[in-house]
Parts: sequence; C-alpha cells; structure tokens
Amino acid sequence: MGDIWQKIVDFVDSTHIVQQITDVDVSALCSNPWFIIPLICLLGYMVYKQSWRDIVLLVIFSAVWWVTGTDYMGSLLVNGEIQISKILPVVGGGAAVLAFVIYLFFGRSD
Repeated sequence: MGDIWQKIVDFVDSTHIVQQITDVDVSALCSNPWFIIPLICLLGYMVYKQSWRDIVLLVIFSAVWWVTGTDYMGSLLVNGEIQISKILPVVGGGAAVLAFVIYLFFGRSD
C-alpha cells in the first residue's frame, strides 16, 4: 500500500500543480478574457437558474483560495513550528465556514 501511495505522491510532485496554484496572479487572472468571460457566463447562468447555493459555494471557494495566499497564512509556521496563537482564528473561521456549508447542503430544503 505504501508503494502505491508513494507513486501517487511522486506523480503529483512531477506535475508541479501545487507550485502552479501558488503562483497564480489574481489581478492578471481577472483581466484575462479566457477566464473572466466564462466566469461571467457561469454566474449569469446560475442567476438565471436561481442556483443561489451554488453561487454562495463559488464565492466561499474563491474567498478561501484568496485567504490561503495572504501573508498571514504564510506566517503560521515559524522555523517549522506552528504558531498556536495565529492558528486558532484560522481553525475557528474554517469551522464556521464548514458549518455554513453543511447548513447549505443539509439544513434547509430547496
């Protein structure tokens, strides 16, 4: 089992996906018509279909992606040690977002 897992990890490392995601420039991405036009079309379609839950999930996903690239998230580890005073607000915010997403899926009827 460990050999298979190592092959998967090696494959993901060879694709450099993690580096590509961290190197995304949001301002350039939002000015790129190949990204922004399909995004606007998707949001327009969701509004037309009144898929408010899906719009909220898209906004949450975008916000989490943005927050993970901030300097605050980069300062959570200092010399290989987690800063507990800085990680607790992140864990609390993550728990609140997760609770809200669970509520969206299971807490109410459409």
